[in-house]
Amino acid sequence: MPDSTDVIVVGAGLAGLVAATELTNAGRHVRVLEQEPEQSLGGQAFWSFGGLFFVDSPEQRRMGVHDSHALALADWMGTAAFDRPEDHWPRRWAEAYVDFAAGEKRAWLHAMGMRWFPVVGWAERGGYGAIGHGNSVPRFHVTWGTGPGVLEPFVRRAREAVAKGLLRFDFRHRVDELIVENGAVVGVRGTRLVDDATARGKPSSRTAAGDFEQRAQAVIVASGGIGGNQSLVRQNWPARLGTPPAHMLCGVPAHVDGRMLGISETAGARLINRDRMWHYVEGIENWDPIWPMHAIRILPGPSSLWFDATGKRLPGPLWPGFDTLGTLEYLRHTGHDYSWFVLDQSIIRREFALSGSEQNPDLTGKSWRQVAKRAIGKHAPAPVEAFKQHGRDFVVRDTLEELVAGMNALAGNALLDAAQLRREIEARDRQFDNPYSKDSQVMAIHNARRYRGDRLVRVAKPHRLLDPAHGPLIAVRLNILTRKTLGGLETDLQARVLGHDGQPLPGLYAAGEAAGFGGGGLHGYRSLEGSFLGGCLFSGRIAGRAAAATVA
Repeated sequence: MPDSTDVIVVGAGLAGLVAATELTNAGRHVRVLEQEPEQSLGGQAFWSFGGLFFVDSPEQRRMGVHDSHALALADWMGTAAFDRPEDHWPRRWAEAYVDFAAGEKRAWLHAMGMRWFPVVGWAERGGYGAIGHGNSVPRFHVTWGTGPGVLEPFVRRAREAVAKGLLRFDFRHRVDELIVENGAVVGVRGTRLVDDATARGKPSSRTAAGDFEQRAQAVIVASGGIGGNQSLVRQNWPARLGTPPAHMLCGVPAHVDGRMLGISETAGARLINRDRMWHYVEGIENWDPIWPMHAIRILPGPSSLWFDATGKRLPGPLWPGFDTLGTLEYLRHTGHDYSWFVLDQSIIRREFALSGSEQNPDLTGKSWRQVAKRAIGKHAPAPVEAFKQHGRDFVVRDTLEELVAGMNALAGNALLDAAQLRREIEARDRQFDNPYSKDSQVMAIHNARRYRGDRLVRVAKPHRLLDPAHGPLIAVRLNILTRKTLGGLETDLQARVLGHDGQPLPGLYAAGEAAGFGGGGLHGYRSLEGSFLGGCLFSGRIAGRAAAATVA
């Protein structure tokens, strides 16, 4: 006899936890099925930097930022560039999400105990004009406690629901099939996997220990995307971004495999915008890896010079932190899978942050004492200095000629010419002799330092890169790393999954990355950043509340 419950949630990541706790808050009984061990509770969100997208927040206002719903919506739509018939629901979700980010999102999270670092970051700065891609103002709010700090309220609520008998976690339960009867989803079948004590994030065993079947009045798919499955990434790679890289790193654990997308599609769900994806170009190999091909992304300020593999400076506005996918598209047409940052110690100390909770122990550990150390001394934060010392993608030298020789040795070729790089760098350095410039990147640096947050903690004081007082010189080889699926299961504004006829598939809901964070792709072609975790929160909340309203 199969087990039964009110609602089954597939996936114990952030979206799944939000959906489950919204359900139990409404008095519903919930089973959360997760193929990974309990120690991986929270999924990808645990490893994140904890950035959230808010509009006209108190943190923004304290930093002198004037934001508004109208400005944020214009930025979102200019970035998303919706242009397909199937973008109807993604567009509706995007409008609803901006409403949420400008409305009750912060108050809802604040009431659960969440707090944010006071300096708001400025990600995806754009540079194409007021209508195009990018954030017009800083909106990247780093959660105090980073990814674990985002998860904590929902893990706490889930544990409380377990104690009340409303929620049960079934870890090591891999869903292989959605049960469809009379046109409705009524449960799941799958495989129980053997127990595994492997550490969080590391690949776990796929050895079967038996089968299971569970029935419910509704099923919510919150299983994530395809970022850990490089074969699926390459299969769905869009032609507009060039050819897929032969060498890619992984920004997410291996269990982010996209299996439930295909399983849902087999059950009758419609999967849209599968060619929309989000991959970073500033990836470095983790010198202390947790999962296969483990990459860490550099969160750069605007001052590093960016060169392709042959030593050609990237054109504007493809500067650090301005347009992730525009840079990816450009680099994919160079014929090489990597590029270079060239900078110095003054820039790395102020402008290099590493994405991820484990690379920011001060923010993750909520230590103001450690945070204060970022602002003093000549050294970068300890995790950055560790990468500079141990990371295989870093070259550190005293002179430019030595630096270029080290870059060529690391790449295993002789593509870089020291004289060519010197011409570029010296020309750039001369632009700092005046407070104005014809170099667009230098203009962008001056503009960034007009923002109080960048001037205080994020953007280095303008200086000549070849000035020995700011040395040593540093080069960083940048790799492409996989990260987010921007398409997904098409859903209406109640998170109900739609079938191929455009009608809701009874009993099936989707949330988080599996739904393209809502609707099958609320980001459109590009992200404004700080919106991935927020999309999990928003879509999980909607899916949980909508399913609770339909369960007897």
